[in-house]
Amino acid sequence: MKEKEPPLHFKTIRQALFDELLEGMKTVRELSQALRASEREVISHLAHVEQSALQKGYRFIMKPSECLNCGFIFQKRERQKRPGRCPKCKGEYLTSPSFGLKKIGEV
Repeated sequence: MKEKEPPLHFKTIRQALFDELLEGMKTVRELSQALRASEREVISHLAHVEQSALQKGYRFIMKPSECLNCGFIFQKRERQKRPGRCPKCKGEYLTSPSFGLKKIGEV
């Protein structure tokens, strides 16, 4: 018999965050709205989820921000917060980074 998942209000924020990331790629804002938590709180918990993902057999995926003016991609940026401006063109029209989890071994 499969165990039923506890309702959102019985999960810790990290458990709920992990479950949201399993559903697909999401931005900090989308995670914040789904969990009814501040963006700052979500960002602080993402680092912990990233560490525990490997122990649970998952790979933490981060799709970096991109400048919509010149196409610059923030490849080396490890911070989970959206950057303020593009270092190449100084534009401020940027996408937010998105996050997700994949089972190790999945393509």
